[in-house]
Amino acid sequence: MHHPVTTLPPTLARWSVSNTGVPHVHERAGAAPGPEILVTALVHGNEYSGAIALAELLTAGWAPARGRVTLAFCNVAAFGRFDPAQPDASRFVDQDFNRVWAADALDGPRRSAELERARQLRPFVDRATHLLDLHSMHEPCTPLLVTGTLARNIAFAQSLRTSAQVVIDEGHADGVRMRDYGGFADAQGERIALLLEAGQHWHPHAVVAARDTLMRFLVQAGALARLEVPGGWLLPDREPPAPVVVTGRVVASSMDFRFTEAFTGGETIDSAGTVIATDAGRDIVTPYDDCVLVMPSLRQLRPGVTTVRLGRRS
Repeated sequence: MHHPVTTLPPTLARWSVSNTGVPHVHERAGAAPGPEILVTALVHGNEYSGAIALAELLTAGWAPARGRVTLAFCNVAAFGRFDPAQPDASRFVDQDFNRVWAADALDGPRRSAELERARQLRPFVDRATHLLDLHSMHEPCTPLLVTGTLARNIAFAQSLRTSAQVVIDEGHADGVRMRDYGGFADAQGERIALLLEAGQHWHPHAVVAARDTLMRFLVQAGALARLEVPGGWLLPDREPPAPVVVTGRVVASSMDFRFTEAFTGGETIDSAGTVIATDAGRDIVTPYDDCVLVMPSLRQLRPGVTTVRLGRRS
């Protein structure tokens, strides 16, 4: 049973034709020099809270004061299949768009709907000094800002002063995310990349979090001053909680995987050895005291899929 769809998907047909020559990718430039920012939404076709925020900016005729901001609706083909009666079914067409961002995959001969779209978007990703990738989550949860392991991204995420939990992780074994692609993963570089998990996919709070984080990101990157932010986009400043460092993940080995409680994410399990799930009769236990559960979900359950990440507060 999926969560109710309480936020209607945006209408994107009017944004198909763009000033970049690439469908659904729009550039807005300021009068003064500044950063090269890329904001992406719809990396997964059923995660459209970020797309609502981008569509609102385009509708308002917004442009940055400095630099260039590119707004990209990514997996529009998957989004076009969205059905409120089966909202989890339109995550992707052929493969996860956020696992194809390795040079050997992008330069290789393999074809898929997601690879073809990634190849279209690659020039915009290559030139970006700053990337904000807008996502949402299967389960209701406090927003998360996923940084990777580089100190510059962690510091940038904390500086936004949102209520989002900063999550430090090393990515996924089954493919490379956009935020980990190329220069974004260069320890000696300066490029910034954050991934926002804004909240439950179809809840209005996810749209509010996407708007707030988007504007804070643009301000912190230097595209505009805080006084230039459109009215109604920012939430009150918050003191960010201590980051959570992901130390491992639980991967399902069977379809008989069950959590012991209705975890939604952010729970801290006090004692090492606490059973949090069973997998075909095998107990899954916490490896240390004060273990934080990050993004537990069985929505995409199948053998080999991550069901929850385990972390420590730094």
